[in-house]
Amino acid sequence: MARSYTNESIQSLKGADRVRKRPAVIFGSDGIEGCKHSVFEILSNSIDEAREGYGNKIILTHHSDNSITIEDFGRGIPVGYNRKEKKHNWELLFTELYAGGKYNTNEGENYRYSLGLNGLGLTATQYSSAYMDVVIYREGKEYLLNFEKGEVVGDLKQKKSDHPSGTKIKWLPDLDVFTEIDIEPAYFQNLLKEQAVVNKGIRFIYINEALDSREEYYYEKGIEDYLEEISGGSEFVPIYKIEDHGMGKDRADHAEYHVKFELVFTFNNDVNKLSYFHNSSSLTYGGSPDSAVKTAFIYEIDKFLKATGKYKKNESMINFVDVEDSLLLICNSFSSITSYENQTKKSITNHFIRSFLTNSIREHLEIIFTENPDSMNKILDQVLINKRSREKAEVARTTIKKRLSGKHDVFNKVPKFVDCRSKDPSERELFIVEGDSALGACKMARDSNFQALIPVRGKILNTLKSDYERIFKSDIIMDLMKVIGAGIEIKSKHKVDEDSFDIQNLRYDKIIITTDADVDGFQIRTLILTVFYTLAPTLLREGKVYIVESPLYEIVSKNKSYFAYSDMEKNELVKKLDDPKAKIHRSKGLGENDPDMMWKTTMNPETRKLIQVKFDDEKEAHYTFEALLGDNLEERKFLIETKGLDYLDQLDLS
Repeated sequence: MARSYTNESIQSLKGADRVRKRPAVIFGSDGIEGCKHSVFEILSNSIDEAREGYGNKIILTHHSDNSITIEDFGRGIPVGYNRKEKKHNWELLFTELYAGGKYNTNEGENYRYSLGLNGLGLTATQYSSAYMDVVIYREGKEYLLNFEKGEVVGDLKQKKSDHPSGTKIKWLPDLDVFTEIDIEPAYFQNLLKEQAVVNKGIRFIYINEALDSREEYYYEKGIEDYLEEISGGSEFVPIYKIEDHGMGKDRADHAEYHVKFELVFTFNNDVNKLSYFHNSSSLTYGGSPDSAVKTAFIYEIDKFLKATGKYKKNESMINFVDVEDSLLLICNSFSSITSYENQTKKSITNHFIRSFLTNSIREHLEIIFTENPDSMNKILDQVLINKRSREKAEVARTTIKKRLSGKHDVFNKVPKFVDCRSKDPSERELFIVEGDSALGACKMARDSNFQALIPVRGKILNTLKSDYERIFKSDIIMDLMKVIGAGIEIKSKHKVDEDSFDIQNLRYDKIIITTDADVDGFQIRTLILTVFYTLAPTLLREGKVYIVESPLYEIVSKNKSYFAYSDMEKNELVKKLDDPKAKIHRSKGLGENDPDMMWKTTMNPETRKLIQVKFDDEKEAHYTFEALLGDNLEERKFLIETKGLDYLDQLDLS
């Protein structure tokens, strides 16, 4: 029976319970992400001090029991009595939500550009800790504070000290508040490196007690050094920097506030990345700066494309995806008033920040493009290449859907495809056979319950040297992929919507390439493998593709047949049989073999010889296919010279 809902049913949380019972309200989550954000809240206060010019080093120690210590060398937290609030400052800062020294940043007081604005982080982290021990060095004294489960233990302790000013806070996130507190080292490493990038000249030190390790992060020129690091020298234009500052308001009746930003960018076809920071907080979702960058870059690049006549007649306008594909950019902005989307500071929504950055970036881009025509032309050409590649990929997506849609019914039949009766993909096999004669022989020899057949007709396209438009016009290739059923993987920057591949739709457990054991058969086999590497490499990674070895010789001794797959194997078999009357027949093409021989050598799972074609190393696979069927003749020659000996066992050298 439901309880009654009366006036007494309404209650308000007080003290530490305001955070301990609802941590997700402050930290965004009661899991590991919320626990991580509590670390950032404490770190933010130390960063604000250092950025104001008080201390240039911050040390974060991750202890073996998951407790954390953050030490800075700033001015030390004020702890004395606050006559205005009629409380000690340490009480306000550690036990009162919405208490802090950063509410008047716009009036030119402390912390004009501050991470910690809301007066929540320090108290909320204290409330959510199993314990928190605080050491403050300030004005020649050392102050000690201790908290447990959100409650102060004892009172403020103090003594004289000649220790440099600063604050050291050690706390253990409480498992009664967070479901998980075991933060992985990578989080601390990434966090401190990120903060070193956007706070140039500040040294961040990470100590991992469990691993007995110490790492330092320091960028003298901040985002400039970092952009150079991640670009790795592969940018095709220099790194450019934009800096500006100004004042404005979000609404006519609101106060003006300060904004400044620095932005560095280059264009690089190996690495593309956009990163936004505001008052040192990483903006995962961007917001105002992201909108400004997109608007400014699109406007200026489109303007210069038109001015230089690089668009084709009636060609559609670029969009930001075409720019972003090659853009490497970091924007680090600051403001004295900031409208964060929420306490976790993943996005900002200030209207003035968006308009100020948009106009400033546009103006600076116009100057950069005008004064650097070589860079401008390279950027414009690359953006157009990206645009046209995207449009081709979109056409490819539409073509794939049309060519691969539908079931195998009378209206959508693949010529000469022979299906099997079983509907269970886990036992079905598809044999890709060479020509109509081999199709006929295999059809007579197969087990029609689980073995299907599809012939390859005529010359197969080398997909490694062909664009998608040409590939999708090939009936042989599209019929093959249609029968396989899993779709096609498009190798493009624009894969999200275009990629139709889904291995769950694979209609066969084994795809078996069945060609003659001669030069032509080997070439066809290689071309079919190239189709899979180009259009469905996952089939190779997952080991779904096989080659059935065709015997070179049939040796008949005492009315019994034996099969040899190389000259060396033939010689060994003849010696072993020791039958001078044994007859040795050179194997004919698959289409000329009788059904019984085809069953034994090619179709029967118990007696056939299958080679699974599989790769784990992406780079090695790419090199091999490119060398064998690409345009690099030198590498092909090298492979033949170095690997050719591996295949001489098929020759009779005796």
